[in-house]
Amino acid sequence: MTGKQGRQWRSMGKGLVLGTLLTSFMILVYCFSAPQIHLNSPEVPVPHSCAHRPSPLKHTTNSSQKASGPSCLPKMDVMFLKTHKTASGTFLNILFRFGEKHRLKFAFPDSRNDFFYPSPFHRAQVKDYRPGMCFNIICNHMRFNAPELAKLLPTDTTYITILRDPAELFESSFHYFGRLVPFTWKIQGEDKLSEFLLDPQSYFDPESYNSHYLKNLLFFDFGQDNTLDPDDPRVDAGIRSISERFDLVMLVEHFEESLLLLKDALCWEMDDLLFFKLNVRKGSTVSKLTSELRAKALEWNAIDWKLYQHFNQTFWKKVDAYGRQRMADDVAELRIRNKRMASICIEGGHPVEAGSIQETDMQPWQPIGSKSIMGYNLKKNMDKAHRKLCRKMLMPEIQYLSELGVNLWITKLWGHVRDVINW
Repeated sequence: MTGKQGRQWRSMGKGLVLGTLLTSFMILVYCFSAPQIHLNSPEVPVPHSCAHRPSPLKHTTNSSQKASGPSCLPKMDVMFLKTHKTASGTFLNILFRFGEKHRLKFAFPDSRNDFFYPSPFHRAQVKDYRPGMCFNIICNHMRFNAPELAKLLPTDTTYITILRDPAELFESSFHYFGRLVPFTWKIQGEDKLSEFLLDPQSYFDPESYNSHYLKNLLFFDFGQDNTLDPDDPRVDAGIRSISERFDLVMLVEHFEESLLLLKDALCWEMDDLLFFKLNVRKGSTVSKLTSELRAKALEWNAIDWKLYQHFNQTFWKKVDAYGRQRMADDVAELRIRNKRMASICIEGGHPVEAGSIQETDMQPWQPIGSKSIMGYNLKKNMDKAHRKLCRKMLMPEIQYLSELGVNLWITKLWGHVRDVINW
């Protein structure tokens, strides 16, 4: 048997083992963790607002406003739809810190880090939920379900989300989730992404486990049918419903501008926007899409491309309303502040590969089969004034959720299974 044949047999063997483990694991998890949904519980109207309003003497003025301009109160009630592979983990860290700063109440899932995704969201999935309870922020992965969220969140909630160029998103999703989608196991060759895009219909099975990760993933996350024909009237209707429900749709490619639009809409402070890029992939693992492959990725994800183009237009209208020069000045200020924090917090000033991360608490979650997600080392001998903030800014999502008191026994169990698979 040649070395190549040996690798193929080993790959097939691992695939069979992975499939068996995944199936057994998911059945076990479902049996023990599926939330009990009581449809006959009495409905209690949600309040108009759950925000804890500061004293009028503590009104704040954004740095981008003139000193003589009107002051405003920061908005506290936020629904963030955490879409996949869109730098949403970086924004989640911002929300966690903002919530802690203002002692806000999060609507967290119970036993895991998502709301039983890919099932549609139901308010019974929220830990300790009781009708009429007040929640300020909900931000973990879910499949969007507007009617259920309306029964959970106050009516003054601001709905926000983030999108990414669908071709780049598909490349990232294929890398991160590809091994969890059974129909990808039969793809031959080293460059499975290219092989798939050259003839996706010969591989794709809409009924296959986890198939949603590899076709119009954004549209799916919004609770829509990701397998529709792009010209189906339901696609345009879905985009209209998203546009009517969400107050701000941010773009990964213009992350800083997105944050400043958020700051303006919610009356937050510039310090609330400080961030480090989390879950950065090692450059050698990123497939460079040729113009041909990019075109095929956009064609395959045509609904997501239609969605992205729509909100790209609305985004720049918001930037124009904000003011182009004002936006450029504020982006420059935010970059200066982030660069200063990097010099204070990060050893070496840049991310490092997983094997070089010194603290277990700073290790990010890795995809099956590789350790491609980079992380950070906290700077040694940091001054006490910045130690807590730096640790929070660099902390990966799973560890931060645990620190916020979320019970993650299913996520941790799945982590152990992944460790076994990654032999």
